[in-house]
Amino acid sequence: MADKPLNIADAQVLIAGHCSILPAATTAVDEALGLVLAEQVTAGGDVPSRDNSAMDGFAARSGSASRTLTVIGESRAGHPAAVTVGDGEAVRISTGATMPEGADAVAPIEVVKENGESVTLLEELTAGRNVRLAGEDLRAGDEVLAAGRELGPAELGIAVAAGRAELSCTRRARVAVIATGDELREPGEALAPGELHDSNLTTLQALVRAAGAEVVLARHVGDDPTATSDAFAEALELADVVVCSGGVSVGPHDHVKGALLGLGVEEHFWRVALRPGRPTWFGSRDGTLVFGLPGNPVSAMVTFLLFAAPALRALQGRPQQPTQTTALGESISRHPDRDECVRVRIEGDEAFATGPQGSHILSSMALADALVVIPRGEGLLAAGSVIELMSLQP
Repeated sequence: MADKPLNIADAQVLIAGHCSILPAATTAVDEALGLVLAEQVTAGGDVPSRDNSAMDGFAARSGSASRTLTVIGESRAGHPAAVTVGDGEAVRISTGATMPEGADAVAPIEVVKENGESVTLLEELTAGRNVRLAGEDLRAGDEVLAAGRELGPAELGIAVAAGRAELSCTRRARVAVIATGDELREPGEALAPGELHDSNLTTLQALVRAAGAEVVLARHVGDDPTATSDAFAEALELADVVVCSGGVSVGPHDHVKGALLGLGVEEHFWRVALRPGRPTWFGSRDGTLVFGLPGNPVSAMVTFLLFAAPALRALQGRPQQPTQTTALGESISRHPDRDECVRVRIEGDEAFATGPQGSHILSSMALADALVVIPRGEGLLAAGSVIELMSLQP
């Protein structure tokens, strides 16, 4: 481990090297949103299973206009008509209902004149008009979803249409979230001088869930070495990933690093050439990843998005966020030694800073549409410079 702070890209590469896709588990299809398929899904039958109507109207044989047809039955969705349609006959039919034998077209209600027990066609009826053919959507035995596909609402619908109630998916990552600090209090609790509401515990849990993972432990720990060690010991037993905010610096009340090393967690890096977020820590034990994030709320969010979120995506088999670029709408000062994550709002094709960028100013994160990394250097990065956008969605 080098003493010099890593740059962002090197830290991300190092983390990626410790990420292996988690095992697959059988998951109910209605609980699989956001998961990644670990198997191929094939259609168990044709979809639709039989020819059916695309319109409300009358199923009949194709032919010329002006014919008067006797209505001999009705076909509704789930209740097909048990009749055969001959010349001069029709069956009233609902959208999605099975086509009756003998009929090859559907005349919509708008192009017929109803006369009690008969209808007169006002237009020619061509074969196949308003008919959905069996297998038009899915064919029995065909692959409908490939292994490695991330499951969105449409994919879940296709899986059900293909006959599946359960799917083999890479399981969700189990994440423990720990926030440290004597000054932190529960949301809504009255504050004494010098105390703060613990926004990090709530924010980091939300980020974990937005990344498709599961929170298995959420804990606030005061600045006590024994309590810190006990909390991490429990977290390491439960989780694939442990995320901690605060306590990773070198002050007399920062106990996280010592606790982790005492529990056998190997340190892979500490400190990144980044503002905000320099004292970021990363280690692992027996495949469990540990992220020690700074305590300031913006720093915690930024470092989670930069380092923990890509790891959670990799563990769950999800693709990384695509790279997008935009132009700066204003000049921004550069830090001489560290890359800086700046919160920006997007106006048209340009990015503008949301205001003061202090690591404690969480309100500027709430106003942001994205983050941009301003590379280290002297002077200003000029307006019009092309920069990469980083999504606020993990």
